[in-house]
Amino acid sequence: MKDMLQENMDEYLPLRDVVFKTLRQGILTGELKPGERLMEIHLANRLGVSRTPIREAIRKLELEGLVIMIPRRGAEVAQITEKNLQDVLEVRRALDVFAAKLACQRMTEEQKKELKEAADAFEKAIETKDATVSARADVRFHDIILEAAGNDRLTQLVNNLAEQVYRYRFESVKDERSHSRLIEEHRRIYDSIVKRDEKAAEEAVGTHVDNQEKAIKDQLRAMKQ
Repeated sequence: MKDMLQENMDEYLPLRDVVFKTLRQGILTGELKPGERLMEIHLANRLGVSRTPIREAIRKLELEGLVIMIPRRGAEVAQITEKNLQDVLEVRRALDVFAAKLACQRMTEEQKKELKEAADAFEKAIETKDATVSARADVRFHDIILEAAGNDRLTQLVNNLAEQVYRYRFESVKDERSHSRLIEEHRRIYDSIVKRDEKAAEEAVGTHVDNQEKAIKDQLRAMKQ
């Protein structure tokens, strides 16, 4: 994790923000496991910082829903539960479907080109079998659709869920069995939006999120067996 701290180092960022980004990245990529206790002294020694930025980072992570406080135990990485997964992805589905509808109406020719490049980049990222690279490429693809929607309030709502959605996105792309499906779903989303077919775009995006939810639920149930 100290390597992550170095990656996040920015001369313009306060240390507390660098530590926050590092811990958040550790949670999102699974280096810090669900249910793992976040002990201030241990993390401070591990990252080579004082306890103060660790404490501040944990508070921010709690606000994002990535950390929970357990009485008499302290901070823990939030579990990935079926209920939380469903809650987050139900909201994401509604927002992404609406974004796709608006993108059909408002996407420029330049944004169509960017979306095609993002779809191709996602396919190449999948080939690396690096979940972090694939998840970032997936984010870029969906961000272009959101940008094309051109609605600032919608963007704000999506960004409020961004970290929790990324956590599930990362879990989804880790499963190599889903790779061909994800590529095909992106192609369908791209094709429907560039054709300005709102109904097809809404169905493609809705199916994309529904399949992600089902795949992660299957993973969670398999882990319990």
